[in-house]
Amino acid sequence: MGNRPFTTIAAILFAIAALLHLYRVAMSHFTVIVGSHSISETLSIAAIVVAAILSLGLFRESRR
Repeated sequence: MGNRPFTTIAAILFAIAALLHLYRVAMSHFTVIVGSHSISETLSIAAIVVAAILSLGLFRESRR
């Protein structure tokens, strides 16, 4: 894990979040409802991009 284990753990968690959003967009057989609002797939696509960028940045940071 290198000398920054918490950074690596955070990177892994962001990667898992990105994969879960990717699964939601690819399979599209379930709807996410928060309160009385339905969350669109467009928001999941944005979440994929953000989580993937954060994960890659944290992986790079943990390698230093």
